[in-house]
Amino acid sequence: MVQDRIATFPRWGGARPWGFLQSRIWLYVWSLPMALFLISPFPILILYLLRTPLWEEVGSDLVRQAFHLTLQTSLATALAALLLGTPLAYLLARQRFPGKFLVEGLVELPIVIPPVVAGVLLLLTLGRQGALGPLLERMGITLPFTPAGVVVAQLLISVPFYIRGARLGFMMVPKELEEAAAVDGASSIRIWRHVTLPLAFPGMFSGLILCWARAVGEFGATYLFAGNMPGRTQTLPLAVLSALESDLGAALLLTGILIMFALVTLIGAWLLVGGRGESQLTL
Repeated sequence: MVQDRIATFPRWGGARPWGFLQSRIWLYVWSLPMALFLISPFPILILYLLRTPLWEEVGSDLVRQAFHLTLQTSLATALAALLLGTPLAYLLARQRFPGKFLVEGLVELPIVIPPVVAGVLLLLTLGRQGALGPLLERMGITLPFTPAGVVVAQLLISVPFYIRGARLGFMMVPKELEEAAAVDGASSIRIWRHVTLPLAFPGMFSGLILCWARAVGEFGATYLFAGNMPGRTQTLPLAVLSALESDLGAALLLTGILIMFALVTLIGAWLLVGGRGESQLTL
């Protein structure tokens, strides 16, 4: 019965080569609109960049300050994600505890909520009139509308990407290898350094790359929680918004810089992770 049904399936090779060719043509035609939609903005931007005298904008205070601030805050965010997110990722990957499903959902929630909503949540929690704001001020810590506030806003939005990648990396480490190393007399630190960490590294690295890239492009939470003050809290995405109001050339240059950030991120991930098989960026 099954063989009879299989025999009725269309054959794309051998006796029906034209059916396979027509199928491929329709596949290309059907895929073309979405491909053009995704690809066409980039060559158009390149044409605008070639037609605009950008050399005057390269040394402007707006571009220089936004670039330096974005680089500093995004690297600080990535470092904080690595130091503070790794234990949580390991906990979620290896331990069972009551309410784990709820914790996992809340940890990944910033990925899907609008960044503006995340900014409101930060103001309610860490703002001067928020739940923890007065306590922080008594300790001499002020976060809203400061460079530290930029890092906090970027961290809330981007660290779930690192935690997800690191968690998947730790889950891929066979426990049998760790147990075998323990039987051979290796200490917990040596097992972590020589077994767990190397095997989990692809997931951790891909998550860190995504975290850094998301921090570079963060806009909504930063705008609400840290403001848009040039030289103090104005990152590259915020600078694009300001430049669009008065200087199209600077806005185009900043847009090109952000795209270069994204391109370097993808190329770095492909070179360092893609060689191990399927890219770990597909989380």
